[in-house]
Amino acid sequence: MGRGRWRLRGAAVGILVGASLALAGRPLNVDDADPVAPGQFEIEVGGAFDRDAGDRNGELVFGWTYGVWPGLEAGVGASARRGRWEETDETSGTSAAREESGFGDITLGLKWRVIESGPLGARHALALSLKLPTAEESKGLGSGKTDYDATWIASRALSDKLNAHLNVGYAWIGGPDADALHYGAALDFQFTETVQGVVEVFAERETAGGAKTAAQIQIGFRWAVTESLTLDAAAGTKIRGGAPDFAATAGLTWAFGFGEKGD
Repeated sequence: MGRGRWRLRGAAVGILVGASLALAGRPLNVDDADPVAPGQFEIEVGGAFDRDAGDRNGELVFGWTYGVWPGLEAGVGASARRGRWEETDETSGTSAAREESGFGDITLGLKWRVIESGPLGARHALALSLKLPTAEESKGLGSGKTDYDATWIASRALSDKLNAHLNVGYAWIGGPDADALHYGAALDFQFTETVQGVVEVFAERETAGGAKTAAQIQIGFRWAVTESLTLDAAAGTKIRGGAPDFAATAGLTWAFGFGEKGD
């Protein structure tokens, strides 16, 4: 049987059609340049779903991040997946539905804020991540290879309530897929003291010759239920290319620890 299509997305494990490894703040794929404060922990739990033609993919994602020292955080992400997709036999050309479930790959990441206040007041950070091949390759849930990613992040306050974030990154893919360039932009706006709206556009293009850019838009919100607990949800659709026709996520972030929340 030919290789199935497993479309990745979510806070801990990916964006569109390849493995993007940056650990972003829920519910966005575009990250911000502000690491977790020293001594603080953040635990993220969420569910994600995407649909593209006859393919259906669901995912439960987990993320854990710790502020190591001022301007530096370390994190780990994991997932459990269930998917249904059409697979084509390379010999006969016939197609058949395939359904699998299991654990996904584990991602390790670092985010380092290298510039606290650059030109135009922007904050800049570098995110490095490593995807370990813990998913079952035989089930089509992973490539069985190690991937690497480096992403440059810039964030800037446009007003007291509005912030902008830009990402540009490159993923070195160890499996059969080509390496990929990924990038995106996001805005967050503070509607009330506890509710924040978010919107992003993000894209990915494999570096192989003739590859088309896959792009998606997503809109959502964050609701700070308490000082430590934030709920979130977002949904989106493709703009072009091989992005999912529809994608949605919902989850929570729990912050706690020994340091100050703002560094």
